[in-house]
Amino acid sequence: MPDARSLARLQAWGLDNVHLQRPGIDTTRFTHHPLTPAVGAALRVVVASAPWTPAQFASKGFDTLLAVAQQMPELHLTLLWRGVLVDEIRARVAAAGIGAQVEVIDGPADMNAVLSRAHAAALLATRPGLVKSFPHSLLDALAAGKPVLISRAIPMADYVAKTGCGVVVDSVTPQAVYAGLIALRDGYESCRRAAETVGRRDFSQSAALDAAAAIYQSAQAAAAPGRYAR
Repeated sequence: MPDARSLARLQAWGLDNVHLQRPGIDTTRFTHHPLTPAVGAALRVVVASAPWTPAQFASKGFDTLLAVAQQMPELHLTLLWRGVLVDEIRARVAAAGIGAQVEVIDGPADMNAVLSRAHAAALLATRPGLVKSFPHSLLDALAAGKPVLISRAIPMADYVAKTGCGVVVDSVTPQAVYAGLIALRDGYESCRRAAETVGRRDFSQSAALDAAAAIYQSAQAAAAPGRYAR
């Protein structure tokens, strides 16, 4: 299982032959470009997992992020889009009067280059299942040494809270996200150092292969001759 919540759920159902294996990415694609946001200066945040439907502007927190940008003029958002509802997001940005604070990149992007200009990445969801347990954009951010802002509903939030590589918000409301961004800015150096440590250590392809090998060895041991002898 990719996350501890799913693992615990299966174990609670009585399944004991289950294992935790986090996803792995090619972390060698990313380089560290440390940036430290000063109070009052720009705070640049990358946000992926664009909506597939109009309803997901709310459930994935994009409406909330735009509302926070209205309250927080130093917040600059880079939104990574995928060819769906592009006119809609641009219209919402224009209606909010925050065009100078929001960049929409529609289509493939060089994540290392995008993240090199950012302080952090964010991903929000009002309920589990809207996004992957460990969203790739956040793994990319950690590999680039950038801390993350994540909502509690996403299973990766448990990992973020445990390792200190970012900030977890309990709800997807403007008040909660605003407070989370302030906490991220104020505690940035600690979060950044944690992100630089864990991103390449825990989410590399070699780490994923090592975990898979350990699971395979465990399965081999369980199936060894004599285990089920009568």
